[in-house]
Amino acid sequence: MPEVIFSVDQSKSMRDQSVPGHNRWHPDVPTAATVRPGDEFRVETRDWTDAQIGNNDSANDVRDVDLTHAHMLSGPIGVEGAEPGDLLVVDILDIGPVPQQQGDAPGQGWGYTGIFAKNNAGGFLTDYFPDAYKAIWDMHGQQVTSRHLPGIRYTGITHPGLIGTAPSADMLARWNRREQALIDTDPDRVPPLGLPPTADHALAGTAGGQDAQRICAEGARTVPGRENGGNQDIKNFTRGGRVFFPVYVPGAKLSMGDLHFSQGDGEITFCGAIEMGGFIDLHVDLIKGGMEKYGISTNPVFMPGNVEPRYTEFMSFVGVSVDHDTDTNYYMDATLAYRRACLNAIEYFKRFGYSGEQAYLLLGSAPVEGRISGIVDIPNACCTLYVPTGIFDFDVRPTAEGPKSADRGKCAVTSG
Repeated sequence: MPEVIFSVDQSKSMRDQSVPGHNRWHPDVPTAATVRPGDEFRVETRDWTDAQIGNNDSANDVRDVDLTHAHMLSGPIGVEGAEPGDLLVVDILDIGPVPQQQGDAPGQGWGYTGIFAKNNAGGFLTDYFPDAYKAIWDMHGQQVTSRHLPGIRYTGITHPGLIGTAPSADMLARWNRREQALIDTDPDRVPPLGLPPTADHALAGTAGGQDAQRICAEGARTVPGRENGGNQDIKNFTRGGRVFFPVYVPGAKLSMGDLHFSQGDGEITFCGAIEMGGFIDLHVDLIKGGMEKYGISTNPVFMPGNVEPRYTEFMSFVGVSVDHDTDTNYYMDATLAYRRACLNAIEYFKRFGYSGEQAYLLLGSAPVEGRISGIVDIPNACCTLYVPTGIFDFDVRPTAEGPKSADRGKCAVTSG
């Protein structure tokens, strides 16, 4: 096993670790550990909410989750010799939930998927599912099952939802400026158009005093992916994957967290993956001057991992850029087309006894594939959603006899 250079005690908050992590992007978050190019090492992580979600049958914790805690990140990891303009090469050697532990923290034998309430971040289909729901998943090696979605068992593609390098001071200022300009176009929108900096529950690693106060006041929220990578939620960035990160500050300052046991393309419920704490084993290297050599300046480039489940048969649901609720055509709107593909899949699986919320949770967490299938045939963009038929323990394909509905239980709901 590689050396553990950032350890996490899952019985404690990230704030109470011997070396605390951070939950804001800022160039001045102090380096927690340092490695050399060519090193292999292990980083342990905490669930992204700092374990606000419990292994129970109520979705009240999802409804009431405080997103100012997110995301709990391990690091930053400094890389000797890394300078602005370089590319940091990061290989994922291994990744998984907390090894050999059962307990109350996500990743200790279980994980969760949540539908966030519309007034607390929402999700891709929040106008159709405005309330909070939850599914708990039990881990069986590489597979998961859920008491909240009976009849389903699948193999996950485990990956970090969030990994990235630190921004420069100039880049941080540009992020905050442009995102605030977007928020100002509709400041009262629910859910909001963006999340500006806030010191509430901000965590600045090992920084103290006025440095910590400044980092917490200025630091960018970690919810969206940006030029440094961050919360990109790429399900195929798994074992065997490689990513080339732009370096914006000396040492690169690599941070990571938000591990997912599994996820569908798009993580459509917002908390759509099977969320967990765990570990990730990495190898790092440098390409000096790589940003200019390869023209990689505004976003990372990644190579997918070579480990994924062997699902060979799919049902593919199609959506086009037409809002069928109002019978309104939109021009080449791929977001709307993918939303319609998801809604079509949900409506289909409801015929087998699942609630819409259960089907929504399934599409967010299972290894479904989302594709832009047509982007040139005006006026309708076409997107498709591929759902593996092998994840069900019954036949979901259309037949002349019609769908066989059954009692599929229920997901966790809110009360009170």
